Amino acid sequence: MKATSLVTTGLLSLAISAATAAAPFGAKEDTDYAAKLWQAMDEKQLVGSEAIISTPYTGTHPHGAILDTIDTKVSVGADSGEVIIKRNYGGDDVSKTKVANDPNKYLKAVTVMFKRPGYDAETKDWFWVKYTPDGKILNNPKGVPLAGKVGKGGNAGCVACHKAAPGGDLVFNHDRYK
Repeated sequence: MKATSLVTTGLLSLAISAATAAAPFGAKEDTDYAAKLWQAMDEKQLVGSEAIISTPYTGTHPHGAILDTIDTKVSVGADSGEVIIKRNYGGDDVSKTKVANDPNKYLKAVTVMFKRPGYDAETKDWFWVKYTPDGKILNNPKGVPLAGKVGKGGNAGCVACHKAAPGGDLVFNHDRYK
Protein backbone atom coordinates (compact mmCIF):
# COMPACT_ATOMS: atom_id res chain seq x y z
CA MET A 1 0.00 0.00 0.00
CA LYS A 2 2.84 2.39 0.88
CA ALA A 3 4.60 1.64 -2.42
CA THR A 4 1.44 2.47 -4.38
CA SER A 5 1.07 5.71 -2.44
CA LEU A 6 4.69 6.65 -3.10
CA VAL A 7 4.35 5.91 -6.80
CA THR A 8 1.12 7.94 -6.98
CA THR A 9 2.73 10.84 -5.11
CA GLY A 10 5.79 10.67 -7.35
CA LEU A 11 3.70 10.65 -10.53
CA LEU A 12 1.61 13.55 -9.25
CA SER A 13 4.77 15.55 -8.46
CA LEU A 14 6.17 14.77 -11.89
CA ALA A 15 2.91 15.86 -13.55
CA ILE A 16 2.85 19.11 -11.58
CA SER A 17 6.51 19.79 -12.42
CA ALA A 18 5.89 19.11 -16.11
CA ALA A 19 2.82 21.35 -16.13
CA THR A 20 4.73 24.13 -14.41
CA ALA A 21 7.68 23.79 -16.78
CA ALA A 22 5.32 23.95 -19.76
CA ALA A 23 3.33 26.94 -18.50
CA PRO A 24 2.44 29.17 -21.45
CA PHE A 25 3.46 32.34 -19.60
CA GLY A 26 5.65 33.78 -16.88
CA ALA A 27 8.97 32.22 -17.92
CA LYS A 28 12.19 34.24 -17.79
CA GLU A 29 12.11 34.74 -21.56
CA ASP A 30 8.59 36.22 -21.21
CA THR A 31 9.57 38.60 -18.42
CA ASP A 32 12.75 39.63 -20.24
CA TYR A 33 10.73 40.39 -23.38
CA ALA A 34 8.12 42.27 -21.34
CA ALA A 35 10.88 44.48 -19.90
CA LYS A 36 12.08 45.31 -23.43
CA LEU A 37 8.49 46.00 -24.50
CA TRP A 38 8.01 48.44 -21.58
CA GLN A 39 11.23 50.23 -22.53
CA ALA A 40 10.11 50.54 -26.17
CA MET A 41 6.72 51.90 -25.11
CA ASP A 42 8.33 54.29 -22.62
CA GLU A 43 10.62 55.70 -25.31
CA LYS A 44 7.51 56.59 -27.35
CA GLN A 45 5.78 58.08 -24.27
CA LEU A 46 3.09 55.41 -24.39
CA VAL A 47 3.65 54.42 -20.74
CA GLY A 48 5.21 56.01 -17.68
CA SER A 49 4.51 59.22 -15.81
CA GLU A 50 4.73 61.34 -18.99
CA ALA A 51 2.60 59.02 -21.11
CA ILE A 52 0.22 60.35 -23.73
CA ILE A 53 -3.32 59.46 -22.71
CA SER A 54 -6.49 59.15 -24.72
CA THR A 55 -10.00 59.99 -23.62
CA PRO A 56 -10.94 58.08 -20.45
CA TYR A 57 -14.05 55.90 -20.66
CA THR A 58 -16.07 53.68 -18.33
CA GLY A 59 -14.39 50.31 -17.98
CA THR A 60 -15.37 46.78 -17.10
CA HIS A 61 -13.90 43.98 -15.00
CA PRO A 62 -11.13 42.87 -14.93
CA HIS A 63 -9.49 46.03 -16.22
CA GLY A 64 -10.85 48.84 -14.09
CA ALA A 65 -13.61 51.33 -13.41
CA ILE A 66 -12.12 53.83 -15.85
CA LEU A 67 -9.86 53.02 -18.81
CA ASP A 68 -8.01 54.68 -21.63
CA THR A 69 -6.62 52.83 -24.62
CA ILE A 70 -3.85 53.61 -27.07
CA ASP A 71 -3.54 51.53 -30.24
CA THR A 72 -0.38 52.11 -32.31
CA LYS A 73 2.83 50.45 -33.52
CA VAL A 74 6.05 49.86 -31.62
CA SER A 75 9.33 48.03 -32.23
CA VAL A 76 10.97 45.69 -29.75
CA GLY A 77 14.37 44.76 -31.10
CA ALA A 78 13.77 43.25 -34.54
CA ASP A 79 10.04 42.81 -33.83
CA SER A 80 7.74 45.53 -35.10
CA GLY A 81 4.02 45.24 -34.53
CA GLU A 82 0.76 46.62 -33.29
CA VAL A 83 0.46 47.39 -29.60
CA ILE A 84 -2.73 47.94 -27.65
CA ILE A 85 -2.13 49.64 -24.32
CA LYS A 86 -4.99 49.75 -21.86
CA ARG A 87 -4.49 51.83 -18.74
CA ASN A 88 -6.60 50.61 -15.82
CA TYR A 89 -7.72 53.31 -13.36
CA GLY A 90 -9.42 52.90 -10.01
CA GLY A 91 -9.87 54.32 -6.54
CA ASP A 92 -12.70 55.30 -4.24
CA ASP A 93 -13.46 58.58 -5.97
CA VAL A 94 -12.35 57.76 -9.52
CA SER A 95 -14.24 59.32 -12.43
CA LYS A 96 -13.51 60.03 -16.10
CA THR A 97 -12.97 63.71 -15.31
CA LYS A 98 -10.60 63.01 -12.41
CA VAL A 99 -8.59 60.57 -14.53
CA ALA A 100 -8.39 63.10 -17.37
CA ASN A 101 -7.13 65.76 -14.95
CA ASP A 102 -4.71 63.58 -12.92
CA PRO A 103 -4.19 60.18 -14.57
CA ASN A 104 -1.13 59.17 -12.52
CA LYS A 105 -3.09 59.52 -9.25
CA TYR A 106 -5.64 56.86 -10.31
CA LEU A 107 -3.55 54.52 -12.49
CA LYS A 108 -3.55 50.99 -11.04
CA ALA A 109 -2.20 48.83 -13.87
CA VAL A 110 -1.24 48.84 -17.54
CA THR A 111 -2.34 45.86 -19.64
CA VAL A 112 -0.74 45.36 -23.03
CA MET A 113 -1.22 43.25 -26.14
CA PHE A 114 1.72 43.31 -28.55
CA LYS A 115 1.43 41.62 -31.95
CA ARG A 116 4.78 39.85 -32.00
CA PRO A 117 5.50 38.45 -35.48
CA GLY A 118 5.74 34.64 -35.51
CA TYR A 119 5.10 34.35 -31.76
CA ASP A 120 2.10 32.00 -31.54
CA ALA A 121 -0.40 31.42 -34.36
CA GLU A 122 -3.04 30.08 -31.93
CA THR A 123 -3.12 33.43 -30.12
CA LYS A 124 -2.82 35.43 -33.37
CA ASP A 125 0.78 36.25 -32.34
CA TRP A 126 -0.31 38.40 -29.37
CA PHE A 127 2.10 38.74 -26.47
CA TRP A 128 0.23 39.71 -23.29
CA VAL A 129 1.52 41.46 -20.18
CA LYS A 130 0.16 43.26 -17.13
CA TYR A 131 2.37 45.91 -15.51
CA THR A 132 2.27 48.14 -12.46
CA PRO A 133 2.15 51.87 -13.33
CA ASP A 134 5.96 52.00 -13.13
CA GLY A 135 6.58 49.00 -15.38
CA LYS A 136 6.99 46.07 -13.01
CA ILE A 137 5.30 42.89 -14.16
CA LEU A 138 2.36 41.87 -11.98
CA ASN A 139 1.88 38.26 -10.85
CA ASN A 140 -1.22 36.09 -10.76
CA PRO A 141 -2.43 34.77 -7.36
CA LYS A 142 -0.03 31.80 -7.68
CA GLY A 143 2.94 34.16 -8.07
CA VAL A 144 3.44 33.58 -11.80
CA PRO A 145 4.38 36.71 -13.78
CA LEU A 146 1.62 37.85 -16.12
CA ALA A 147 3.70 37.98 -19.30
CA GLY A 148 3.51 35.82 -22.41
CA LYS A 149 0.52 33.68 -23.44
CA VAL A 150 -1.41 34.62 -20.29
CA GLY A 151 -4.40 32.33 -19.89
CA LYS A 152 -3.74 30.18 -22.95
CA GLY A 153 -5.39 26.79 -22.48
CA GLY A 154 -7.16 27.93 -19.31
CA ASN A 155 -10.52 29.26 -18.24
CA ALA A 156 -9.23 32.61 -17.00
CA GLY A 157 -6.69 35.18 -18.07
CA CYS A 158 -6.09 37.33 -21.11
CA VAL A 159 -6.21 34.72 -23.88
CA ALA A 160 -9.14 32.84 -22.32
CA CYS A 161 -11.21 36.04 -22.14
CA HIS A 162 -10.19 37.50 -25.49
CA LYS A 163 -11.18 34.31 -27.33
CA ALA A 164 -14.74 35.69 -27.05
CA ALA A 165 -13.87 38.84 -29.01
CA PRO A 166 -15.80 39.10 -32.28
CA GLY A 167 -13.91 39.10 -35.57
CA GLY A 168 -11.39 36.38 -34.78
CA ASP A 169 -8.48 38.71 -33.94
CA LEU A 170 -8.79 38.50 -30.11
CA VAL A 171 -9.43 42.27 -29.99
CA PHE A 172 -12.68 43.64 -28.61
CA ASN A 173 -12.53 47.25 -29.89
CA HIS A 174 -12.21 46.50 -33.63
CA ASP A 175 -11.34 43.80 -36.18
CA ARG A 176 -8.29 45.35 -37.85
CA TYR A 177 -5.77 42.65 -36.95
CA LYS A 178 -7.17 39.53 -38.62
